[in-house]
Amino acid sequence: MSEAIRVLIADDQRVVREGLAMVLGLLDGVEVVGAAADGTEAVALAGDLRPDVVLMDLRMPRCDGIEATRQLRERVPATKVVVLTTYADDQSVIEAFRAGARGYLTKDAGGAEIRQALRRVLDDDAVIDPAVQHHLVDAIVTAAPAPAPAPASASASAQSRPSASRLPDGLTPREAEVLCLIATGLSNAEIAAHLVVSEGTVKSHINHLFAKIDARDRAQAVTYAYQHGLV
Repeated sequence: MSEAIRVLIADDQRVVREGLAMVLGLLDGVEVVGAAADGTEAVALAGDLRPDVVLMDLRMPRCDGIEATRQLRERVPATKVVVLTTYADDQSVIEAFRAGARGYLTKDAGGAEIRQALRRVLDDDAVIDPAVQHHLVDAIVTAAPAPAPAPASASASAQSRPSASRLPDGLTPREAEVLCLIATGLSNAEIAAHLVVSEGTVKSHINHLFAKIDARDRAQAVTYAYQHGLV
């Protein structure tokens, strides 16, 4: 097996910290290296222990999870943050990802789901609880202005791929198409199969479009796609 994922738990409720530590300790490939009762302690322990991932609660005394995540991104950038909270509102999700979180789960998540999220963020992917994702997309769609309708004479294929003249931030039509497929939840392999190209080509498109739209991860890219009416 690959090296165990080293996890730091940050939650102000002792019963939650101990319960998580027990559950994660039973999972293959996961090692709990410490536990913090608030954001300030989480940042300090992360600096000393250098965990791979911090499982971060949002509402904690002294320093909440959002501020702690922001500080971790600056001080211990190699450590990823996965939010694990009872809050599923869109504002909390957006603030967490803006602060630097790479994943967002609710406390309904099981051990296997948490382990999968830990592995995915270490692979530089973004993870959002499905229920939270649907809620977030609904909020973005509600807030975003509706895109102008395509001319009636346009073909279905032309409507599905925006022209370069209408794309923001210098995106090419292919990059916009990849962005739309990301927003539908497809993986790199699935996008490659859909476009009949190599997975390496898809990764190249993603790197280019992320740089153009200033996105750190897929969650920010999805938000951008909906805000700009590309989906």
